[in-house]
Amino acid sequence: MASASGRCLCGAVRYKFDPDAVLWCGYCHCDSCRRACSAPVTAYFGVRRSAWRWFGQAAAQFQSSAHATRYFCQTCGSQLGFRTDKLPDEFHGFAASLDDPVDFAPQAHFFHAEALPWLHIDDDLTRHERGG
Repeated sequence: MASASGRCLCGAVRYKFDPDAVLWCGYCHCDSCRRACSAPVTAYFGVRRSAWRWFGQAAAQFQSSAHATRYFCQTCGSQLGFRTDKLPDEFHGFAASLDDPVDFAPQAHFFHAEALPWLHIDDDLTRHERGG
């Protein structure tokens, strides 16, 4: 695969990255991600920041904490990514925004200590109480 790509719901904001730059794929159960996505859990993939490229309309940014910035489409509101100062060489993209998410299946659960008690995901993936 030469490159992987994704977009927001309306297609105004697009991105591409080198799939060889993917560092990990996983579910995030943290309260902040749940609120940002209005979902009980979300699936991310981490990629080397230098491999990520935006196209089309610029992604809007929201400083969601002292160390974190979230990226989204200012037209349709789709969440597209996340960056933290704690991991300056990584960019985290939402697997659901990928054009073809099949090859980006989660390999672990992160911030599982914050998982909602009524959400039961029956898999054998490693569960990290905090980040990886």
